[in-house]
Amino acid sequence: MEHLLSIENLSVSFDTKDGIVHAVRDVSLQINRGETLAIVGESGCGKSVFCRSVLKMLPENADIRGKILTKIHEKEQDIIRLSEREMCKIRGTNFGMVFQDPMAALNPVIPIGKQIIEAIRLHQKISKKEAEKKAIELLELVGIDNPQTRIHQQPHFFSGGMRQRCVLAIALALSPQILFADEPTTALDVTVQARLFDLLKDIQKKTGIAIIIVTHDLSVAARIADRVAIMYAGKIVETGTAEEIFYQAKHPYTWGLLGALPSLALKTGELKAIQGMPPSLINPPQGDAFAVRNEYALAIDYTTPPPVFSLSETHKAATWLLDKRAPHIPAPYYAQKNPL
Repeated sequence: MEHLLSIENLSVSFDTKDGIVHAVRDVSLQINRGETLAIVGESGCGKSVFCRSVLKMLPENADIRGKILTKIHEKEQDIIRLSEREMCKIRGTNFGMVFQDPMAALNPVIPIGKQIIEAIRLHQKISKKEAEKKAIELLELVGIDNPQTRIHQQPHFFSGGMRQRCVLAIALALSPQILFADEPTTALDVTVQARLFDLLKDIQKKTGIAIIIVTHDLSVAARIADRVAIMYAGKIVETGTAEEIFYQAKHPYTWGLLGALPSLALKTGELKAIQGMPPSLINPPQGDAFAVRNEYALAIDYTTPPPVFSLSETHKAATWLLDKRAPHIPAPYYAQKNPL
């Protein structure tokens, strides 16, 4: 399968007044053409920083190390080595981005159509009339009714869900290879979320675009993802197909996320929260970062970070419980049966 993006040993840190924050730590991932990868974890685990580092949309105090490889004009290049001018040329063409809050991504006083046209003409030498025709087609693609009229309206004429569709239209304006969606349904109600997910899958079928969706909600991943990467304290602790993560999860943190699903609480009458808080990434723990919150932690978890164990060609997890010397601890019942 063709890799559109290969990330090797990516680490991102920030030099702050309180110390060096190690936001992303030694992450390796691949994204393939036409697939959807969900990156799941609690707030502050490095998910958004990971996405922004691929787009090189980080503040000046950021230090990025490792490799971010993608094909640009049929030639594989390392994004980390590209200048800002070079990055401006591939943002939009190689990568599109949908942010959490559509109102923060849209100019409130400029008509939606003009914002889409600007994104198109910035990269393509076409007439204003041609760009307007494409903008109307994009609004139609993302499910905006009567796009010929709506194209002339400002964002405040649209509902929250429709604004997010407009942001999606801008992100798709230059037919990117990969679409990054950072918590795209945070401010939307459940029914609007469902329609947005259906829209993303429909667009993916039509265009073959790959999608990387960032979320703290495993139920979102279950609805849309082909593969899932579980992120904790800046590291990927488990990756696998959606089926492997929901039926065969091996990392205690993944078990905790499954146990905290509201749908499970409806069945059992109890919401099982993960006790404690993620650690400070200014001074990350010496061993497994999840050890102090892990009821199944072994002595070695407090001193030595676990290696990544391969369970199948697609399923990997970083936990000492998979070491052949570890005691056998069966997964909780909700990690063996889909709790959704």
